[in-house]
Amino acid sequence: MAIKPADNETFYREVDEELRRDQMKNVWSRYGVLIIGGALLLIAAIGGYIYYEHHQRVTAEAHGEELAQIYTDIGAGKAKEAGPKLDALAEDGGPGYRAAALLTKADLALEAGDDKAALAAFKAVADDGKIAQPYRELALIRQTSLEFDTLPPADVIARLKPLAVAGNPWFATAGELTGIAHLKAGQQAEAAKIFAAMTKDDTIPSTVRSRALQMAGALGVDAIDDKAAAGMAAPKGN
Repeated sequence: MAIKPADNETFYREVDEELRRDQMKNVWSRYGVLIIGGALLLIAAIGGYIYYEHHQRVTAEAHGEELAQIYTDIGAGKAKEAGPKLDALAEDGGPGYRAAALLTKADLALEAGDDKAALAAFKAVADDGKIAQPYRELALIRQTSLEFDTLPPADVIARLKPLAVAGNPWFATAGELTGIAHLKAGQQAEAAKIFAAMTKDDTIPSTVRSRALQMAGALGVDAIDDKAAAGMAAPKGN
């Protein structure tokens, strides 16, 4: 007796399903332990990540409270008590808190007249590749300003070259230091270029631009234009 087409399709479907069940049984028998182990590892990894994120958040909040307390102590005249706390925060607080702790430590050292300790703190920030670039640049400028009189002009120029350009956020300070370094090196033309560029940078404070204009003029460069004149004249009218 021949099998009808409908029965034929049902038969093939049943055979296919049976084959799939057998394949699943074989897979499970051979790899079941690995599948369970992989699932457990995935769960553990997810749980570990959640715990890590929570731990990082709790730690960051603790460091933030600690830094706030340090500033409170400093404001209350307890700078000596703040020193060890700043050291601990610089050691364990992560890049952001490390930068804040070291920069604060440097400022306290300057207030106490300890230039050597201040320089060490500024240098530690400037040389730390894990700290965000703006903090490193700030520390580099503070470091350079502090040791400006003892550095060869060529070292100042080379160190601040990436910052002493128009449009850079640190152009005001870096430009002045670089311009003066060029003058100390007898490079009047290079100094004039720096000061002239500063007079045309609207992001620089008007008082600094006014000084730059005077320096450029003294070096024989007429750097003023109508826009610069208006920008620097505005404060005088207040």
